[in-house]
Amino acid sequence: MTVQSVDVLVIGGGATGAAAVYDLARRGVRALLVEQLDLSTGTSGRYHGLLHSGGRYAGRDLETARECIAENQTLRRITPFAVEDTGGLFIATPDDPADFLAHWLDGCRKSGVPAEALTAAEARQIEPALTPHITAAYRVPDGSVDSFDLTHGFVEAARSYGSDALIYHRVSALLREGDTVVGAELQDTRTGETRTVHAVCVLNATGPWAGVVAGLAGLDVAVKFDRGAMIAMNTRWVNTIVNRLRPADDGDILVPVGTVCVLGTTAVDTDHPDDYRVEAWEVSKILREADAVVPGILHGRALRSWAGVRPLYEPPGAHHDDAHGREVARTFAVIDHAKRDGVRGLVTIVGGKLTTCRLMAEEAVNAVCDQLGITATCTTADEVIPLEMGAHGNAQKHYHHLDHRLRKLESDEMPGELICECEMVTRQQLAAAIAAYGDQPVTLDDLRRDLRLGMGPCQAGFCGYRAAGILGEMKKLTPQATNHALAEFVTERYRGVKPLLWGHQLRQLYLDELIYRRTLGLDQLPGVGAGLQTLPTRDTSDDEIGGESA
Repeated sequence: MTVQSVDVLVIGGGATGAAAVYDLARRGVRALLVEQLDLSTGTSGRYHGLLHSGGRYAGRDLETARECIAENQTLRRITPFAVEDTGGLFIATPDDPADFLAHWLDGCRKSGVPAEALTAAEARQIEPALTPHITAAYRVPDGSVDSFDLTHGFVEAARSYGSDALIYHRVSALLREGDTVVGAELQDTRTGETRTVHAVCVLNATGPWAGVVAGLAGLDVAVKFDRGAMIAMNTRWVNTIVNRLRPADDGDILVPVGTVCVLGTTAVDTDHPDDYRVEAWEVSKILREADAVVPGILHGRALRSWAGVRPLYEPPGAHHDDAHGREVARTFAVIDHAKRDGVRGLVTIVGGKLTTCRLMAEEAVNAVCDQLGITATCTTADEVIPLEMGAHGNAQKHYHHLDHRLRKLESDEMPGELICECEMVTRQQLAAAIAAYGDQPVTLDDLRRDLRLGMGPCQAGFCGYRAAGILGEMKKLTPQATNHALAEFVTERYRGVKPLLWGHQLRQLYLDELIYRRTLGLDQLPGVGAGLQTLPTRDTSDDEIGGESA
């Protein structure tokens, strides 16, 4: 068992936890971040990629709208490597309620969200694919943000100040001495080894798991789970974020992120923090609603679907304590358990948006510092995070801009064999990303988040086995471990494709099945295990293959 001591233990490797460990490090506090999987594998890595202007909340949640527009400007300034300035449009169609416009504009004015009126012709000049049936159009300062780059940027910057992060370490227990939390027991989810971390204070920044972690100390934090589904289309149908100008509803946004266009989202009550199901009705509704704004997208190639769980929170006794889904405010809450429960050494942060992660971290760290008697103030909004402090310290940012990769490939600036043709990932890039993990374990899914490996149309059909071979060689894995890594990656890719099996994506599945099951026999190889269903068979039931496209 490893034993170590830090000033503050931050639990949760999403955007808020990463921003918090960076904030603590800048204040001179020695902190350790722990995450049960890889960074940004929870809610932060399962959203639509929107850097909010606040416009989506101007009609119903002015506090969140104000926070979003302020932090939108801050993140643009301090993390430019993670942000694409797409701009945003709010578009009304004849199907949208005409009386909502005045209410929305009043909300924009009160919350400070800039909204510039455009004619229908001006909106379509910006985005020619938009429907000609536009009844109102406004421009807002939305953007898109790469949550993986953002989170890694915060963590690497924190490391440069002397703090650190441990991935694939799950908190199995909080250590409590009387009325004080004094640390945590951790378990390495890959090796089973245990670790004890003593800390003067623990910051619970675990999103949907905030109630579970607080429960380890015998405390109650009631989190409401709201599941939302999203779909990535094969190309960027728009280059500007497009929102429906109507009260918040399912399927009312299109977000260009990297090489794809993300359509979202739904809002479904659930009882589980890791409910990542995507149901057929969600796919159908999202596509139909998007088609009303961008005609023809319904018949485009839907590449992948996924879901995330929003951690919603309202204090007990709040006016809307029985609210659900979109009725719950998207503001955040910092719970100082010393003040609320008489238990020192623990602070919980819950709620909020990825856009407000830095502000959430600031408020949470203020509460931590109050408990520690530290007077240093937050400075995270003051300086730009250096570009070289991005994902795993890699200065070559925005790999997902394929035009940049193509230019470098054609000019021999990025030599080497292509491992992933769809996203133009070379052997050298892959090897550098693997080497950046040092002695830490790495999965193919980790490399996907770093390089977009396997995120193109074939969904790892051709790059998966190539990357597995390189990973096995570099990390000196046994053949069984390499087989398992490949099967795990292919299974995860199939999970996101399964709700979209029609047209081109169904044809792609049959090709992938031919490669992995019939040619490589992956499901029968040593080390794969019965728990990994790599791909369905061709004679599988209709429940497993098939979906609704309309």
